[in-house]
Amino acid sequence: MNILLLGSGGREHAMAAKIAESPQCDKLYIAPGNAGTSRCGTNVALDNNDFEAIRKFVLDNGVGMVVVGPEAPLVAGLQDFFARDEALNKIAFIGPSRQGATLEGSKDFAKAFMQRHGIPTAAYRSFTRETLPEGIAFLRTLKPPYVLKADGLAAGKGVLIIDDLETAENELHNMLENAKFGAASDKVVIEEFLHGIELSVFVLTDGEHYIILPSAKDYKRIGEGDTGLNTGGMGSVSPVPFADKAFMQKVEERIVRPTVNGIREEKISYKGFIFLGLMNCGGDPYIIEYNVRMGDPETESVFPRISSDVVELFNHTWNGTLDRATLKTNPQTAACVMMVAGGYPGSYPKGNIIQGVENVKGSLVFHAGTKRDAEGRLLTNGGRVLCVTSFADNLEAALAKSYSAVKEISWEGCHYRRDIGRDLM
Repeated sequence: MNILLLGSGGREHAMAAKIAESPQCDKLYIAPGNAGTSRCGTNVALDNNDFEAIRKFVLDNGVGMVVVGPEAPLVAGLQDFFARDEALNKIAFIGPSRQGATLEGSKDFAKAFMQRHGIPTAAYRSFTRETLPEGIAFLRTLKPPYVLKADGLAAGKGVLIIDDLETAENELHNMLENAKFGAASDKVVIEEFLHGIELSVFVLTDGEHYIILPSAKDYKRIGEGDTGLNTGGMGSVSPVPFADKAFMQKVEERIVRPTVNGIREEKISYKGFIFLGLMNCGGDPYIIEYNVRMGDPETESVFPRISSDVVELFNHTWNGTLDRATLKTNPQTAACVMMVAGGYPGSYPKGNIIQGVENVKGSLVFHAGTKRDAEGRLLTNGGRVLCVTSFADNLEAALAKSYSAVKEISWEGCHYRRDIGRDLM
């Protein structure tokens, strides 16, 4: 089978590496991919939001399965585009419909879905520019810290957690009146702050059955000790030590099962991943947010742990037979450290020469923002550049391996956090 994987980041490199292992994969195309994915298959210059170009490529190249990495084409309705087209609708498509993708595309929709299906989450209210005074009044009823979320997609940066009421009020003005996050903050969700420790749980579902993938914890802030600006993610570990059998049973009973049942009851077409952003509040799981794809950089620690044939899992997902599938995973701990460009998540240079990747032994190096120039040199091409993942029998040893590998790699302005996983040890 020929497979098309959409996306260009570290998540897609980790997915491409696992897809390429499958004996069911004849040719793997990654669109647009990066310097790392080119070693797993063939990169193709396709815009993920140009549906007609994707259609032509799929038909011209005999593609039998499309796997969507990022959320934007799903929120824009790529699955619906395939479903409506007689030439495309028999092609296996891993990703939800536009309605399903609204679980990520609209925080307000997602919170209302949680309420309808009795899924534990923080209390909230939503506000627009017209109801800004009510939003200010609602903020004043809450205790700090204050949580403000842009309703729409904001590249993982649309959530503000603020300790000071005056600052929270000013930011609410900035979001609603000054379009701080563009159209994404035309509506803002304000919710109570949940005290606890975060983790991510990933589910693969065919819309009726599901498989729970390994848990992970990522680190969003740019600085050590979870300080500084939010990023797309500075590292991750899997599994999460506190996500033991008893805790995960609560996750399944209180969150996973009601979510999948809700999708089925509301007749939402959904064949793909559900990312559950969770908070462990004194041993009880609460959901913070849904995403409708794998997370990044969690994928770089979760996917390498999957021992099963992922293409076989995707076939079961498409055919509605996930209840017949078995997930096998590596019991070791995976720890990944993200290496980013100087200045990220603000402005940063591109085109710096990367050295030392070939020196890394015994660890995996996933490319995120990379490209090769005409001379074949590896260059930086994004904010998050490389992710180093290592396995060991415990978290401390896995992290030690990753940090040892990171020291082999360099470019001008390279930055990484030195405390990934420290809070769990």
